[in-house]
Amino acid sequence: MIQAAYIHIPFCHQICHYCDFNKVFLKGQPVDDYLETLNLEMKNTLERYPTSKINTIFIGGGTPTSLSEVQLEKLFEIIHRHYQVIGDQVEFTIEANPGDLTKEKLETLKQGGINRLSIGVQSFNNELLKKIGRTHESNDVFKGIERARKIGFENISIDLIYSLPNQTLADFKETLDQAFSLELQHFSAYSLIIEPKTVFYNLMRKGILPLPSQDSEANMFELLMDQMDKHGYEQYEISNFAKKEFESKHNLTYWNNEEYYGFGAGAHSYLNGVRYANAGPLKKYMNSVSENGMAFIEEHVVTSREQMEEELFLGLRKTEGVSVSHFSHKFGVELLDVFGRQIEENMKSALLQSNDQAISLTRKGKLLGNEVFQSFLNV
Repeated sequence: MIQAAYIHIPFCHQICHYCDFNKVFLKGQPVDDYLETLNLEMKNTLERYPTSKINTIFIGGGTPTSLSEVQLEKLFEIIHRHYQVIGDQVEFTIEANPGDLTKEKLETLKQGGINRLSIGVQSFNNELLKKIGRTHESNDVFKGIERARKIGFENISIDLIYSLPNQTLADFKETLDQAFSLELQHFSAYSLIIEPKTVFYNLMRKGILPLPSQDSEANMFELLMDQMDKHGYEQYEISNFAKKEFESKHNLTYWNNEEYYGFGAGAHSYLNGVRYANAGPLKKYMNSVSENGMAFIEEHVVTSREQMEEELFLGLRKTEGVSVSHFSHKFGVELLDVFGRQIEENMKSALLQSNDQAISLTRKGKLLGNEVFQSFLNV
């Protein structure tokens, strides 16, 4: 049964230098028409792939909070039309920009049923924030979170990025210290990845992007893990840390290799064993839904072998790793019969560990995670 839904809002006031997500500048865009298209896509999808219960809804972007209060109210009305969202029974998350967290907008989010905020902070160093194309300053984060708490938000996460241009270990330590002073429930922290078609990619190709070395990046990751542990946050996934019972249920859907709805321009879905990708450009997405009822431009039937590979490279991102019994129950074969050689090789290299119930990454394995994941693909 499909119990998670992702909704993509592709509009932004500002395009960050590192971002390769599907997004457009907000100004002059047909936001209301886009919301009507979302409504039609949700209606048609749920008729074709019904569910009796939804556990998590995640509104991502782009910058969902770039919408006006009236537009957000319309979005929430559409969501509630299709999904029953009662109290805190559903984890209902929205991604937010610190500069958008006015009292009025936060009240609109609360009234719309949002009970979890995921705030794109990235750094508390104002100079670095400018360099990466962010429009907020660190003070906006503190003010926005204070307002959110007054309005009643009790589940707040922030995103951080490390290995930024010219960033030092001391810079990152200062950002972590500022982050911990907020006493939040959840943190996500990712190393910078240079993606094609971004400002940073173009700068890198010109040789004018001063990135920290691989060793510096590894040192920042180790500092991150140590500091999170010291402050009482469990690293339940490679890049995610939470106080007890505040793990992101929605993101665990992905890492548990479970199915989910994806609505909006460029969104991805995993429905009844098939992975779908929506058209990305706004006009193409809207025309496709209008003409065909759906926006799928790609679909891939996931083979049994691919499902098992995905179970490994997604599940190993979690600290608890991949359950031997769950794998056997889900696929009808034993984990070691399928991946015994790869598991043994990674254990010999001290990248994986086993406790009979599950296999999981070692600390060294977390530092070299991509190598481990790759070892289970196309073998």
